[in-house]
This record gives sequence, structure tokens and C-alpha cells, in this order.
Amino acid sequence: MTSQIDPWVRDILRCPVGQHKLLDDTNDAGEPILVCEQDCPTEGQRRSYPVRDGIPVMLADESTISAR
Repeated sequence: MTSQIDPWVRDILRCPVGQHKLLDDTNDAGEPILVCEQDCPTEGQRRSYPVRDGIPVMLADESTISAR
């Protein structure tokens, strides 16, 4: 879960593409993800990053984009 991330690290994490703050969420499978607070890369879409074993994977190639 994203709660395993140290609070000081969690506060400084930003989307590497749009530099937006990230929000805690879960994907359709119930796995933790971090989602851009604002539309990214285009209007109506949000980029999300997986959290694996408590470690956020902040690589654009590993992110997914979904409509919000």
C-alpha cells in the first residue's frame, strides 16, 4: 500500500511528466497506485504509477493513462 511510503518521501513525489502532485488510489485489481492530481498528458486524462512492494515506480514507460 502507499501508506508504506515514508511521509517525507510521499510529500515530495511528483509526476515525472507533468510535475503534478500525486494522489493515493487503487487500480481495478485493487493494487495501490499514485495518480496525477491534474490532467496529464491531455485534458480529461490522468497518468497513474504503480506501487510495487511499497515502492512507487516513477517511470513514464511504466505509467498508465486513463480517462477521468
